[in-house]
Amino acid sequence: MSVYIIAVIIVVVMVLIIANIRIVPQSHAYIIERLGTYVTTWQTGLHVKLPFLDRIANKVSLKEKVLDFPPQPVITKDNVTMKIDTVVYMQITDPKLYSYGVENPLTAIENLSATTLRNIIGELELDATLTSRDVINSKMRSILDEATDPWGIKVNRVEVKNIMPPEAIREAMEKQMRAERERREKILIAEGQKQSEILVAEGKKQAAILEAEAAKQAAILEAEADKEAAIRRAEGEATAIREVQQATAEGLKMIKDVAVDDAVIKLRSLETMEKAADGQATKLIVPADFQNLAGVVSAISELSKK
Repeated sequence: MSVYIIAVIIVVVMVLIIANIRIVPQSHAYIIERLGTYVTTWQTGLHVKLPFLDRIANKVSLKEKVLDFPPQPVITKDNVTMKIDTVVYMQITDPKLYSYGVENPLTAIENLSATTLRNIIGELELDATLTSRDVINSKMRSILDEATDPWGIKVNRVEVKNIMPPEAIREAMEKQMRAERERREKILIAEGQKQSEILVAEGKKQAAILEAEAAKQAAILEAEADKEAAIRRAEGEATAIREVQQATAEGLKMIKDVAVDDAVIKLRSLETMEKAADGQATKLIVPADFQNLAGVVSAISELSKK
């Protein structure tokens, strides 16, 4: 009988031990209370709690959570009502603070996000709201992260998912954008025409410059050619003059070498007079030394004898 009781006790103890063995998976934490009081936080691994005394008060996931809140109505500084929905990326860093810091932490974050968004948008006008998403995201992340520190929550990022202005505002914005696009189109067309005219004028200018340069080069070449021709002509005339002078000098030298200077000269004078007498002239001028003709004749006779 006693053996049966011992066996039953052993079985009960083993069942109790097995029933109180827990394995905490990766990226999770368990909050343990003993008699209603926080005792410890179980991290990843194998754990055993005391039967009937310890209990798992909360199972916390340490993974990053994405909280997609519904659109919140906000009013801008210039009294335009719109709806903005945000996405919050948060992560639990302290399971104990998360479990005991605030009742229903996710709802608290949603309400805190809505009020923070209203405060930030209330300081911006419509145009600034539509173009300042980075500023809104940065301010919201900073405020939410600081406010959720006592809850053991780390806010990593806040993103404005969508901004939905009223229908009338959207229509006005579409008209404004259409007018802006038309204005830009006209400016681009005008700029294109301006550039085209500038290019045409530049082309004409370059053509005129090239034509003037070509004419200048042609004139320079023509002047060079005229100069070269004049030089050649001058050189030819100089050469001819030198040859004539040389021939004259050689003839005089030959006359001088035969020693008949006076006789030849007198003979040439007689030939000249003979030609003059055969001409159409009515007057004949006799040289003053005509009396020397006898000497000339005798000189000719001497020459013929030789």
